[in-house]
Amino acid sequence: MLSACQKSADRVNRNVGALTAPPKPCIAGPMDKFSVMNAYCRIVERGSFARAAEDLGVSGALLSREIKLLEQSLGCTLLTRTTRSMSPTAQGLAYYDAARDLLGRVARIDEEIRASSGRIQGHLRVNAPSSYGQIVIAPRLPAFMERHPDLTVTLSFDDHVIDMVEQGFDLSIRVRASLPDSTLFARPVAEVGQRLYAAPRYLDRAGAPQSPEALADHATLGFTLADHHRRWQLRHRGSGTVQDVAVTPRMSVGNSLVLRDLLIAGKGIGTLPDFVADPAVAAGTLLPVLPDHALPDRQIFAVTGARLEANAAAAAFVALLKPGETD
Repeated sequence: MLSACQKSADRVNRNVGALTAPPKPCIAGPMDKFSVMNAYCRIVERGSFARAAEDLGVSGALLSREIKLLEQSLGCTLLTRTTRSMSPTAQGLAYYDAARDLLGRVARIDEEIRASSGRIQGHLRVNAPSSYGQIVIAPRLPAFMERHPDLTVTLSFDDHVIDMVEQGFDLSIRVRASLPDSTLFARPVAEVGQRLYAAPRYLDRAGAPQSPEALADHATLGFTLADHHRRWQLRHRGSGTVQDVAVTPRMSVGNSLVLRDLLIAGKGIGTLPDFVADPAVAAGTLLPVLPDHALPDRQIFAVTGARLEANAAAAAFVALLKPGETD
């Protein structure tokens, strides 16, 4: 037999066709049903009343009061609270799943209507790696802002992989060979080559290695966040032969722009993605090393919590990143 909480969740889903877009939470007065659902989902996702309140722009006391009223109306406990932790009950998880599904459907309706009118509005929260953000995204932002004047954007650059749901991002850009399985949605946007580089001054001083094995006699620099930090998998472009080369970096850094600058300064040989290395190669401050070899290509992934088509603002931002696009 279904609990009162689960029956209420079922009724919520059955009535989706008659619903309109949820209003924003009211800071001073009581919340409407949609706002309470949205707030409850944020509390579960963030694992904290305080963090959810900060995201939503309301007080923690208001959230606590509204969730208590919600539990009273449903006749069941949704969240167990202690002084140190908070977690949803089984009924709380059932309500979360139903509410998240309903809110997602309403959001998709909103986005479809906005897309049909040709206007994109609202607020978009985006996370991207520092180097990719500064080199690829930043130059395209002015045109994007001009094209979508009704859209506000919060853009965060961070080289670490973040929990985009917990931190409240709508879109996360990731540069990876592949992504682990998850409940998130990932779409490849572009491909990125990865090769070895060094400064002319370093190669003049130490000589250019003629084979992967010769790298053992050279100073190397590493990128701590890469899966190839201490082992470079080099594929010969002609024969397809792959060689694993173990390296012991003289210095390792967690930012590819800093790595690029160390390479330009002549401190050794290291790996860089094409979008970081190409301007330096064009300027003559870096040269390819073992140009017939390359590391496995990386993908630029656009990661979202729901299908990209459900968020017109995120889809427009992803279109901005496609090769040859300026918006």
